Amino acid sequence: MAVATPAPAVLGDYVARTKVATVALVLGGAAFVGISAQVVIPLPFTPVPLTLQTFAVLLVGAALGTWRGIASMVVYAAAGTAGVPWFSAGSSGWGGASYGYILGFIVAAGIVGRLAEQGATRTALRTAGLMVIGNIVIYAIGVTYLKFAIDVTWATALSLGMVPFLLGDALKIALAAGLFPATWRLVQRFS
Repeated sequence: MAVATPAPAVLGDYVARTKVATVALVLGGAAFVGISAQVVIPLPFTPVPLTLQTFAVLLVGAALGTWRGIASMVVYAAAGTAGVPWFSAGSSGWGGASYGYILGFIVAAGIVGRLAEQGATRTALRTAGLMVIGNIVIYAIGVTYLKFAIDVTWATALSLGMVPFLLGDALKIALAAGLFPATWRLVQRFS
């Protein structure tokens, strides 16, 4: 009697067939976020730079699923905190006005990963909704941390840590909404 293999829930399931492959995915996810963090546009009116980090985090969570996504972001946060210069613009260490976003990455990757496991990356509309939820989680934690780190009002924290990034995030969400369903179709065609 043959044992049926469950259908892949997330794209990473096509690769993570061994423990070594799973570790490689986790480390690759962390490295992808670290590389994406080096694409930086400093904004003179806020201590939070514009980067591709949040986009990478949401892609990693959606592609790898709950636990691999969380593990990738824990590796990213722990290594950067320990001194690996892969936070935005090659920075590292604990604290700083934007450190709350890094903590938010861990939570967002888990939530996005869980929703992706339930099929949320199979259509453009559901992928867009998934990415919006992930962004909300990152903003909730990042803006809260920013507010207390620089001791400003909630309105100021929102104007520094969220409002300048909304348009860029909308573009990234649109890109992901097209990318994931197309990737699923491609993978399923060749598997």
